[in-house]
Amino acid sequence: MQVNTTDGPLALDALGRTLIHEHVAVGFPGWNLDVRQPKYVREDAMAKAVDYFQQLHDFGVRTVVDPCPMDLGRDVELCALVAQKARIHIVCATGVYTEAMGIPYSFARMDVNEIADIYIREIEDGIAWTGIKAGIIKIATGDGHVTDYERKALSAAALAARATGLPILSHTENATCGHDQIDIVTGQGVPPHQLMVGHSDGRDDHDYQRSLAERGVYVGFDRFGLEMIVPDEVRAKNVKKLVDAGHRDQVMMSHDTVHCFLGGLPGGMSQEAFEQMVPNWRMTHIFQHVFPMLKDMGLSDADLDHIVRENPRRFFAQARTG
Repeated sequence: MQVNTTDGPLALDALGRTLIHEHVAVGFPGWNLDVRQPKYVREDAMAKAVDYFQQLHDFGVRTVVDPCPMDLGRDVELCALVAQKARIHIVCATGVYTEAMGIPYSFARMDVNEIADIYIREIEDGIAWTGIKAGIIKIATGDGHVTDYERKALSAAALAARATGLPILSHTENATCGHDQIDIVTGQGVPPHQLMVGHSDGRDDHDYQRSLAERGVYVGFDRFGLEMIVPDEVRAKNVKKLVDAGHRDQVMMSHDTVHCFLGGLPGGMSQEAFEQMVPNWRMTHIFQHVFPMLKDMGLSDADLDHIVRENPRRFFAQARTG
């Protein structure tokens, strides 16, 4: 059993410790139109990302999932270069972002089966003409409401997941619509263990997080370091609560870091200014600071290794086997 990476198929047992949601580069639609921002230099972006990805080796990380959707500046060839230079396996995604923050015009004119066919081709044949095959499917919903466009994109993702056996990873806005995502995906015949509801740590709400786990999905605590949204101590507390509730096997942890915002962030903020706001937002943060916090709360080294090693491996394995 194998996972598609930028370097080709990878055996599941070779995944090692895995960060389930990080980004080499992201560019929100229209990023190249903001002339106030410094010119995007791809080589500089690559060098910066390589520096950060290389640091993961010291913490036993061997694989990173970059679930950048196709409409947020996805650059799988850049990911491949970073993977080769940093000696880290990178899994890229097919799929689109939310209607409000993505670029829905083209897909709005397609039906569900046409979109699903695009996803399947990116999985089986490769993304564009790169030969790099998607290894995961991305879905996304906005804040508190699933639009008709998003519902169609989610349904197409579920059809592609059924056809290919790939897992689905989601974006939720402010930890909302997780149950809607489950309803739509499972309504197309995809088992819940083939879905990870991402950004479920976006509010301090153990009841919500537990209710997702009770439906059989994986629960993403995947924005550690973004403490302007939720303090990391709160995230860690809720991880511990979910483990104590018997759901250790469904917890996923990551940071959702972005190593290069193409053209800066929307609104004109530079990446440097943003990084000053979130000094702990880096891919080693979980291992350096969050794991010790969780150990102080009572989790063991075995628990923590299980979350970042066994759970991602099982997520990919269960998706393939149904």
